[in-house]
Amino acid sequence: MLGLPDSLGMSASRPLRLLALGAHADDIEIGAGGTVLRLLAERPHTHVSWVVFSGADTPREAEAHAAAASFLERARQTAVDVAGFRDGYFPFEGARIKDHFEYYVKSVGPHLVLTHARDDRHQDHRVISDLAWNTFRGTVPIAEYEIPKWDGDLGHPNAYVRLNDDGAARKVELLMQHFPSQRSKAWYDAETFRGLLRIRGIEAASTWAEAFVCRKQIW
Repeated sequence: MLGLPDSLGMSASRPLRLLALGAHADDIEIGAGGTVLRLLAERPHTHVSWVVFSGADTPREAEAHAAAASFLERARQTAVDVAGFRDGYFPFEGARIKDHFEYYVKSVGPHLVLTHARDDRHQDHRVISDLAWNTFRGTVPIAEYEIPKWDGDLGHPNAYVRLNDDGAARKVELLMQHFPSQRSKAWYDAETFRGLLRIRGIEAASTWAEAFVCRKQIW
């Protein structure tokens, strides 16, 4: 299990720098929203850098900023960046996205990175995961979150963050509140999000949980 303070080797009173990466508005919230809410409840001194790589100058930019504000309201300091890389074309924009990592993302100096899973079948998600590892390999704990989708690519996580009833309910509430552009999608509903939280909760010997792949951990 992923013990939120102890596995980072830091006291709960020390400011934590968290970097959350998502290819699209709603990715971070779907994959790790409950973990972020719990982390900020336990570590109110956390500094959060929240990077969304697509959506700038579209209606989704407003959704991304509003959702981040709700999920991060307990953080000590936040920086929310919504970039304008073309949705669905990340493999073909790799050089520009790599530059964004080098000139902005890398400068955060995080203690913990939340990003997409390497084995995610969405091409944009895989690019962000690969560049996160390319940027922070061997130096920073990276937790890869999961997103349900048509592809049926949910994998075999090896780290879990247990959520209480309030945390799970708050995550689902905010997902349904802040992303009206996604409600027309057949899979985007409260039942999907509660169902995955419940399944991962069973695996974590709890009621609710979020799951991650942590490929490398240094003790």
